Amino acid sequence: MKKLSFLIIPVLLSFIIVMTSAAPVNGDKETERIHSASNVLKDFGAMKEGIPHKLISEYEGVVIIPRTINAGFVVGAKRGKGIAIVKMPDGKWSDPVFVTLTGGSIGPQIGVQSVDLVLVFKHKGALAKVKNGDVTIGGDLAASAGPVGRAASANTDYKFEAEVYSYSRSRGLFAGITINGSSLSIDKDANHAYYGQGMSAHDIFETTKSNTVAVSHLKQTLASL
Repeated sequence: MKKLSFLIIPVLLSFIIVMTSAAPVNGDKETERIHSASNVLKDFGAMKEGIPHKLISEYEGVVIIPRTINAGFVVGAKRGKGIAIVKMPDGKWSDPVFVTLTGGSIGPQIGVQSVDLVLVFKHKGALAKVKNGDVTIGGDLAASAGPVGRAASANTDYKFEAEVYSYSRSRGLFAGITINGSSLSIDKDANHAYYGQGMSAHDIFETTKSNTVAVSHLKQTLASL
C-alpha cells in the first residue's frame, strides 16, 4: 500500500496542478483569484448555515481557496490557489496575500471534486508563520470543523476556542473535505505579479494601500460579514 501511495500521489498532484493552473479567459489571473475569493465569501454569507458573524468579527485572519481540487483513487491529493488576509490593529483588513494549499491522504476514496474552502484564524500571528515558509494544517496549526449558523445558534460554542476553523462547500452544500496534513504556502510568483518584485508577504500583510477594484470589493465583502 505504501509503495502504491508513493506512485499515485505524484500522479494525482500533477493532474491537479494542471487543472488549477489554467489562466482565465478574461483578465489577469491574480485579479480573477481575488474576485473568486470574494464570490466564495458572498455565497457563504448568504447561506443560513454559513459562517457565524461573531466568528468573523472576533478572529484575525481568513484564507479563502476557491475551487480546491480534491482527487482520489485509494490515495488522495488536493490542491488549490487562493488568498490570505489579516485584520489590522484598527479593525480594517490588510491587502490579500496569494497562497497555495497542497495535501494528500490515504483511505477509501475515488473521484474528483471541486470544493470552496475557507479557513478562519484566531490570531493573525498564525498566518505570519506562513510568510516564513510552508505551514502544515493539523501539524503546525490545529484546525477544527467550524460551527455553522450566521447568528451563532445553538450549534455554536460561543467561545470560539479553536486556533483555526475550516469551512468547505461543494455545489452549494457544506462538504467534509479533510485538510489535516495539508501544506499552506506563499505563492511568491503571484504576489510579485500583482504587487511588484519588491513586495514580500510580510509587506503585504502590513499594508492597506491597494485600491484596485478587486481588493476593494474583497474588503467590502469581509466587512459585510
